[in-house]
Amino acid sequence: MNARYGTFAEFYPYYLTQHADRRCRRAHFIGTSSAIAGIAQYIDSLNPWWLLVAVATGYGGAWIGHFMFEKNRPATFDQPLYSFRADWVMYWQMLTGKLTW
Repeated sequence: MNARYGTFAEFYPYYLTQHADRRCRRAHFIGTSSAIAGIAQYIDSLNPWWLLVAVATGYGGAWIGHFMFEKNRPATFDQPLYSFRADWVMYWQMLTGKLTW
């Protein structure tokens, strides 16, 4: 990806094209869900290791999806802030049934 996007609204359609394989979206969903659980564990225990678990599982799920299923480079390498936001939007859309997973 060489294009730079001026707005999130311009970026998100591209982001979805990079997640066309349902298995990639599922890996993202599982990773993000695990990250949420890690953050919840941190809040409950105040053990900072849970934050490491949250980051590792969140990005790990995404990277597994891209490298194993999509065979593409995660957008986070080029557009980290838009990509982070897009992951949460995609997660919400999968959770609410707007996007299949």
